[in-house]
Amino acid sequence: MGQFGEALRKERVARGIALETISEKTKVVTRYLTALEDEHFDQLPGGILSKGIVRGYARTLGLDEAAWVERFMAESREHGLSPAETAWIEFVENVGRSRPPSFRQRSPRLRWASIGILVALLCGLGFFVWHYVDGHVQAQDQQQAPVTSAAVSSPGQ
Repeated sequence: MGQFGEALRKERVARGIALETISEKTKVVTRYLTALEDEHFDQLPGGILSKGIVRGYARTLGLDEAAWVERFMAESREHGLSPAETAWIEFVENVGRSRPPSFRQRSPRLRWASIGILVALLCGLGFFVWHYVDGHVQAQDQQQAPVTSAAVSSPGQ
């Protein structure tokens, strides 16, 4: 067993956290967490999912997620992570870094604007349906009203 898995296990044990607790909080099955601690990286789901497992594990323990993911990446390369998986992981990391800061800053505004437009459209649709149904009911009432008044006046004459 190498340094990464042993160090991760020591951090967990030092904090008195059971593997099952990490599994419950991260929604990662314990066999993957055990494989991580035992450095059986070939038993982990591929590529980016493995990084997510490491990130969730570190977050649950209160550790620096980025540092532990970097350690995991270095250790997994030594254990023979395939070049295709390494290339895919690097691609995903670079996509996040390459986005301009303004993209991340506009995102909340765009989200709220979209919600506002959706609410306005739903209100407009509701108003239209309400008027259509109300008009339809009034038209039926007007059609039935003369028949009712004629029926009432006939027997009395």
